[in-house]
Amino acid sequence: MSKIEVDQVDPQSGTTLTLGTSGDTVNIPSGVTITNNGTQTGFGRTGTVDWQTGSIKTSNFTAVNTQGFFVDTNGGAITATLPAGSAGAIISFQDYRNTFDTNALTISPNGSEKINGGEGGINLTTEGEGVTLVYIDSTIGWRSIQDNVFADTGSNFISATGGTITCSGNDRIHTFTGPGTFTVQSLAASSANNEVSYVVVAGGGGGGCQGGGGGGAGGYRETKSPATPYTASPLDGQPSAPNRVTVTATAFPITVGGGGTGATPPTGGPVNQAPSGGVSTFSTITSAGGSGGGTGPQCGATLTAGGSGGGGRANQANNGAAGNTPSTTPAQGTAGGAGGVGPGTVKGGGGGGGATDPGSNGGPTRNGGPGGDGASSEITGSAIVRSGGGGGGTDQGTPTPGSPGTGGSGGPGGGGAGGIGTGPGPTAGTAGTDNTGGGGGGGSNSPGTSPNPAAGGNGGSGVVIIRYKVS
Repeated sequence: MSKIEVDQVDPQSGTTLTLGTSGDTVNIPSGVTITNNGTQTGFGRTGTVDWQTGSIKTSNFTAVNTQGFFVDTNGGAITATLPAGSAGAIISFQDYRNTFDTNALTISPNGSEKINGGEGGINLTTEGEGVTLVYIDSTIGWRSIQDNVFADTGSNFISATGGTITCSGNDRIHTFTGPGTFTVQSLAASSANNEVSYVVVAGGGGGGCQGGGGGGAGGYRETKSPATPYTASPLDGQPSAPNRVTVTATAFPITVGGGGTGATPPTGGPVNQAPSGGVSTFSTITSAGGSGGGTGPQCGATLTAGGSGGGGRANQANNGAAGNTPSTTPAQGTAGGAGGVGPGTVKGGGGGGGATDPGSNGGPTRNGGPGGDGASSEITGSAIVRSGGGGGGTDQGTPTPGSPGTGGSGGPGGGGAGGIGTGPGPTAGTAGTDNTGGGGGGGSNSPGTSPNPAAGGNGGSGVVIIRYKVS
C-alpha cells in the first residue's frame, strides 16, 4: 500500500477536487476528526438534532431547524411555532419535567403548512412525550418520524386558545373568569370531537337591605359532550340539540357577568329590589343574571325574575322572584323564597334561589331563609359547586333589644349569608363568591324604636368553562 503525506491538496485546475472514481471506497480510519469550516451538500442528515440543553423553554417560542427543545410546561401550557418548512428540515420536542399531561405543548405550523398531511397544530398531552418532525413537502408538510408515546396527526383534535388553560385526563379546559375570546385555531378530524362541553354561569344578584331577601344565583347552564368523560351536574343539557355546541374554526367572544351590587339603605325613597347580576355568554348559550333580593322599607312590588330569583323582603308578605327567566330546558335556576310574615314585626327575608334548589321562605320569627343549593360539576377535573342562592337577612323591627334573629345561610355554591339583626347595630349581608355566580346575602335590620338598616351583600361574578378532547 502506497502512502502520500502532504499538508494540503488543491485541484490542478478549476475549483473542484475529486477523490477517486465511481465505485471506489474512501476509508476514513477511526479516531480521525473531520472539521467542516465551510458548507456541505449531498451528505444529508443522520436523523438527529442538536439538543438545546442550555435553553429550556418555559414560554411560547418559535422553533429552529436542526434543533431539539426541552419544554417545561410546569408553569402553564406552551405553544411552539414551527418555522417555514424546507425539505429535510428537522426539529424535535421533548417533555422536560413530565408535565405535558397537566399543561400541554401545542405545536403550531407556520401559516397553512401541514403536519402529517393535516391542517392545524398538534397537542402533546401525555406525560413524558416527545416527537421529532421532518419537513417533506407541501403535500405532507411536517412528518412525525419518531414519537416516544404515540403519533399525532394534524387536526386529529381541536386546537384553541383563550382563558386559563388546564388539562384533565385526555381533555383540555379553558376557564374564563372575565371577558375574553375562545379562538379555535383548527378543528378535529372527527366531527364528534368538535362538540365541546361547557359550563356558563351568570353573575349572582345583590342582596336586599333592611331585612332584605337574598340575591338569586346567576343562571347555570351546562352540557357535557360525549367525547369528554366527567361527572356533570344534574342540569346537563344532553341530548337536547339547542344546548349542544359544535365549534368551528373561528373566534368566540366570551362574556362573564358581574355580580349585582348589594342594596344600601334608601335615602331618597323606597327601594324595592337590589340590582340583578350580569349575563354570561358563549356561542349560542346565554345564562341570565340572578335577580336581586327584595329590600325595605316598602317592598310591596313584584320582584323582577332572573336566572334564579331573589328572595322577598321580610315583613312585607311578598313572594320571591321567579327563576329560569328566560326559560331554558333544563331550567337554569329556581325561584327565591318569600319574605316572612306573621304576628308582630320580627321576620326574616327569603333566601335567593339556587341552580338546583329554590330559596327558603323567611321565618315568621326572626330567622332569614337559607339560599337554594347550587349545582356540582367536575368539568374542571374536580367537583365544584356553583350558583348558590344568597341567604335572607333578618328584620327585628321594634322588639326588645337583645333578641337577635338568625340570618339565612348562603346556598352551597358561593351564596352569601344573610345579616343578623343584633342590637344596637345590624350586620350587612355577606357577598357571594366571585366566579361562582353566588347570590349576595340580605342585610339585616336591628332592634330599636326606628329602622336601623344594613346593606345587602354583592352577588358573585360568573364564569365560563369550556372542555374538549385533545388525545
